[in-house]
Amino acid sequence: MDLHLIWFILLGVLLTGYAILDGFDLGVGALHLFARTDRERRLMLNSIGPVWDGNEVWLVTGGGALFAAFPDVYATLASGFYLAVYLLIFCLIFRAVAIEFRSKRPGAFWRRSWDVAFCVSSILSAFLFGVVIGNLIWGVPLGADKEFHGTFLGLLNPYALLTGLTVVAVCMMHGSIYVVMKTQGDFHDRVRDWVRNSIIFFVIMYVTLTMATLLYVPHMVQNFKDYPLLFIIPIANLLLIANIPREIYHKKDFLAFLSSCGAMAILMFLFGFGIFPDLVLSNPHPEFSLNIYQDSSSLATLHIMLIIAMIGMPLVVAYTVSIYWIFRGKVSIDDHSY
Repeated sequence: MDLHLIWFILLGVLLTGYAILDGFDLGVGALHLFARTDRERRLMLNSIGPVWDGNEVWLVTGGGALFAAFPDVYATLASGFYLAVYLLIFCLIFRAVAIEFRSKRPGAFWRRSWDVAFCVSSILSAFLFGVVIGNLIWGVPLGADKEFHGTFLGLLNPYALLTGLTVVAVCMMHGSIYVVMKTQGDFHDRVRDWVRNSIIFFVIMYVTLTMATLLYVPHMVQNFKDYPLLFIIPIANLLLIANIPREIYHKKDFLAFLSSCGAMAILMFLFGFGIFPDLVLSNPHPEFSLNIYQDSSSLATLHIMLIIAMIGMPLVVAYTVSIYWIFRGKVSIDDHSY
């Protein structure tokens, strides 16, 4: 049993769960200021209100899994990406505060200020996640001591910025579909226009990022060259993306949302399979890269943590499923609304 590979897959599952679940509420936040009235913005907040904090459990669990299974990778990322991670955590905290504080006072200026804070912090959170992913694909300067030898500005290279914009685009698409699924009436009909525009934005960014990847980071396709049958996976991704506007046109909002979830899951798979077996690619010295076999915990630790994960992950899944089942259906404004 290859425990290193198992933990790489488990880490990918946790981060994919976070990308899908928190992706739509980051997208709702990014679209928040497109709502015209205070009532529409409250509806958007109500759509994610019962679930947004539970969605972030997947990120916390993923971070814990990274720390337990690949401590050297965790230490390198935490130190090398320190400012980026600190800013990301600040944005995640600030958007949570904005959600809770927005309705504490009735004043228009008060609510408008927190609306702007919620929107900006959501966009920045998605963007920074993309910047981190972009740098993991592009590679970062690592030394033989496993230390990061770059700067914060060096992380803002063109490829990472392009990846950041693509993540913002996919979150906006995902979030707009979720809002369509959770709302009704005139606002529901207007949000359908957001879906169309966000899909166009995402497709443009996705095509641009794919071309940049093929031209400038060819190592991301090497594993697909070694296993050509897996080429069917990016084809399936294109079909899922193409199915989203089809389902929206036929007003099958839930199926459109499932297609969006599937597309995001495949995007995470393409990222993970492309960098495998590395977790942090060293650029320009690939021999210093951190991979799942040389930079993991001991086999005993991986085995014990696997037992704990087999107990804990079903609980996380059960909690997530129960919350979404309890708060299923359309949202409305009542005494308990935001």
